[in-house]
Amino acid sequence: MTLLCETVTAGTTAGLIEARDRSSADLVELRLDSAREIDVAGVLAGRSRPVVVTCRPRWEGGQFEGSEEERRTLLGRALELGAEFVDVEWRAQFDDLVRRDPARVVLSSHDFTGVPTDLATQARAMRGTGAGTIKIAVMPARLSDTLPLIDIAASDPAVVVGMGDAGVATRLLAAHFGSRWTYAGHAVAPGQIPLPRMVGEFRFRAVHPRTAVFGVVSRTAMHSLSPAMHNAAFAASGIDAVYVPLCAADFADFQAFSRRLGMSGASVTIPFKLDALAAAAEADATATSVGAANTLRREARGGWQATNTDVDGFLAPLESRFGSLRGARAAVLGAGGAARAAIVALRSRGALVTVHARRTEQADAVARDLGVMSAAWRPAPGSWDLLVNATPLGSAAHRHQSPLPGGPFDGRLAYDLTYGAGESRFLAEAREAGCATLDGLPMLVAQAERQFEWWTGRRAPSGVMLAAVERRTAAERQGSERPADAVATDRAGGEEPCA
Repeated sequence: MTLLCETVTAGTTAGLIEARDRSSADLVELRLDSAREIDVAGVLAGRSRPVVVTCRPRWEGGQFEGSEEERRTLLGRALELGAEFVDVEWRAQFDDLVRRDPARVVLSSHDFTGVPTDLATQARAMRGTGAGTIKIAVMPARLSDTLPLIDIAASDPAVVVGMGDAGVATRLLAAHFGSRWTYAGHAVAPGQIPLPRMVGEFRFRAVHPRTAVFGVVSRTAMHSLSPAMHNAAFAASGIDAVYVPLCAADFADFQAFSRRLGMSGASVTIPFKLDALAAAAEADATATSVGAANTLRREARGGWQATNTDVDGFLAPLESRFGSLRGARAAVLGAGGAARAAIVALRSRGALVTVHARRTEQADAVARDLGVMSAAWRPAPGSWDLLVNATPLGSAAHRHQSPLPGGPFDGRLAYDLTYGAGESRFLAEAREAGCATLDGLPMLVAQAERQFEWWTGRRAPSGVMLAAVERRTAAERQGSERPADAVATDRAGGEEPCA
């Protein structure tokens, strides 16, 4: 069973003890390098769970500024006082500490610049010291850069970690990577996720090597609310599956990773929806008509089946607010995958659609493909009943930017496919002009519910996904359980109302 180790830091011995005792992890990593005038006996006394004692020097990403001899003394003292594990850097060459009690030494190596090409050779050399556990942490630039870690842990027990956004899956899927344990914490290391979120949102303690793996594929996957929704639905339905963010460098990167991990399905967002459709062995009529796929599932022969749930997701909240769309004049801003899904949805309900893109040639191309009209970027006054923002402007990273500053907002309803904290400038100006407004959060939930049903053959329990989104966004507003790089949106930096 892969264990969960929480990294705790504090400026004082008392603070470390308090953080240690507050933890509910299987192990607690006590970062002595974060404290001043550390009392090793004090931080170990009265502990109720096993600890890993670490005193990381600045030359390996830590905060300790004393001499190496001082550091050796602190770590040796921790061994002497019975710490369950003591982390010793491979490059420090503290061989005497390793020999003193090899079973309790974690021999660690951290590369914050990339993934060494000789990783297997390095692992053999580290094991050759006799240390009971080796820990290898690397900084992958691609999802597929993490795959050699699986082989490292498969040959002998090890702790393996991919840092940064591309490595987050190694933390959440530590059981699939064969890691002896993984680390949670408040971004003490790049890509670390707080313990409550690891256990609550990502269901870490329910994940084992045979748990089915799903994920959201994007260059900005860490911004996604989809893991909160899908993991909550899996838990409520009693399904042995986990859903994780996958920050892919390109679609081939995701393909390599998904094959090795045996992934069961994926949500696909910016900028990979066209790639997902092209890679699919089978695609349904909806994905084909849109010309893009936002959802994949593994077929029996090992290839992907593709669909697009954005169409239904777009319509579900709109029709309840707007009513019949037949004959309604709809202006769609944008020409990417989100815009294409919106256009297909609107056409299916008999709306008269015009697409507007900053690059005229893009608007013309989409219009030809989907059988609608195209026009200049700014819709003419009095030309629309429904105005749809399918651009990235308005997402959490661009909340105060609008694709159409000043309007014209003289139609019936403005629909912004972005969402985030507060009201977007686009919707605020539309509301002030007298329009009804609708943001993208209901669409996000609706399309996710359809994804879940397509993957599992079961409806998502009513209200579970929306409640999960509300909990996650509330936690982020309060600043709790928030990794340094988390943002409450799926579409930061992109135009897709994705997964």
